[in-house]
Amino acid sequence: MTLHLVRHGRPAITPGTPAATWDLDPASYDDVWALRDRLPARAAWFTSPEPKAVQTAQLLTDGDVGVLPDLREHERSGEWVEDFPGAVRRAFEHPDRPALDGWEPLDACRERVVRAVRRVLDVHAGEDVVLVGHGTAWTLVAADLTGQPPDLDRWAALAMPDLITVD
Repeated sequence: MTLHLVRHGRPAITPGTPAATWDLDPASYDDVWALRDRLPARAAWFTSPEPKAVQTAQLLTDGDVGVLPDLREHERSGEWVEDFPGAVRRAFEHPDRPALDGWEPLDACRERVVRAVRRVLDVHAGEDVVLVGHGTAWTLVAADLTGQPPDLDRWAALAMPDLITVD
């Protein structure tokens, strides 16, 4: 069994609206399609409910994709953050409290997302699983499943789309 964590494709950013509502940028479709060959032909597929993730999953497979609300990204207010990478790093440094007003504490995100992923892995034991979602959430999941601290350098280097594989 292999777990494939797909980060969504590049979104169409709409300033003033929460990132959780952004659609996939049509200009990123080719980048998303390029991932198809790196994913298993047969797998259990699930996605975050955020539009950019659902749309990424729809481009990656012709099969059924379950939508799991708990796979959504680290919840953040819709305010534009100039130093977004710095704010996320602060969230990782102090996961028990919000990095900014309106942000979910990272511990709460970790608990929610890891619990959902572990349920999927339990139900689909022995099968390949593809989950389509988000960079911060997948950084937390990869750390939990490997027993390592979150890899913030890998988080910073993640492309849109990108793939993290956990055996």
